Amino acid sequence: MTLVLSISERLARARADLRMGLPVLLKNPGAYALVAAIETVNGTRLDEIRQLGKTTLAITKHRADTLKVPSYDGDIARISIPTDAGLDWLTAVADPSGDLLAPLKGPLTALRDGDATLPRAAITMVKEARLLPAVLTTSIEAAKYQALANNLTAIDLDLAAGQLGTTSDLHAIVSAKVPLKVSEAAKLHVFRPEDGGEEHYAIEIGRPDRKTPVLTRLHSACFTGDLLGSLKCDCGPQLHAALTSLGNEGAGILLYLNQEGRGIGLANKMRAYSLQDQGFDTVEANHRLGFEDDERDFRIGAAILTKLGFSSVRLLTNNPAKVEMLQAYGITVAERVPLKVGLNPLNAKYLDTKAKKSGHIL
Repeated sequence: MTLVLSISERLARARADLRMGLPVLLKNPGAYALVAAIETVNGTRLDEIRQLGKTTLAITKHRADTLKVPSYDGDIARISIPTDAGLDWLTAVADPSGDLLAPLKGPLTALRDGDATLPRAAITMVKEARLLPAVLTTSIEAAKYQALANNLTAIDLDLAAGQLGTTSDLHAIVSAKVPLKVSEAAKLHVFRPEDGGEEHYAIEIGRPDRKTPVLTRLHSACFTGDLLGSLKCDCGPQLHAALTSLGNEGAGILLYLNQEGRGIGLANKMRAYSLQDQGFDTVEANHRLGFEDDERDFRIGAAILTKLGFSSVRLLTNNPAKVEMLQAYGITVAERVPLKVGLNPLNAKYLDTKAKKSGHIL
């Protein structure tokens, strides 16, 4: 029956629910849980959730390291919640904005026993929802799981194994001519993920030869830099310099990928900016939030290039990781073309961090 949700559609619905503050059901063989995002759950729902069973807090290893809590599960840590702890306590553990004002959160007790599969999946889901990577996980019985599944989105991890944490298939929606300052012979292609997620764009300049390496820029959306002209990064100057290079070349591709803040979303990027104001660099801020240095998925760029008929590129980038990732996903990088623009007194430290900690060649 086609009206039954696919696992991809269920995951998309689950991410939307988590963003709204609704809990989601997860199950694995012999294990059932109700999970909720710390960032969006309210106090009333928190009380209801905790009445259903034993509830723990899961955070990533990066956040746990900041809080000096051991990560017995490797990439995540499960933390026991004191009986008198409320939403304020959970938020303080999840959100680093007040760390310097109240550095002592503990004592925090990390759990050693039990399976971390369900909380690990929940962390992946809230990351994909662009929320802080911190979740409540409440163990429940099978009967309670079935009863709650009448109203809440339920995910069977056996079925989701090939979908969770992976890129949804992209479909070309429309393309049209859009004359630009750098070239009147420009066309914009719109690609939409099958799961209804954020759309991504390809700007095609001229008529690039599909049989030879095409000059290409993979540009991640930066609202503050691209649109507002922020001086905290070099994104805006890189975008415009890349388009100028493509215009001068007479042919090329710029992929504009909706992966704001290296894949953590605009709200979390602003949280990282706030931490930078406290003295932390870009990588340190991301880690304190619980994220990796870079959460972007370069499979999206590789998939769009493939759909447009390109298999080889001359890549406009200072980031060797982009070269490696594109090649890992089937796109040959015939040449790395430097794009060194946008240095100013307000982003010098940011660019220095990119070079020293993220390997950018600047």
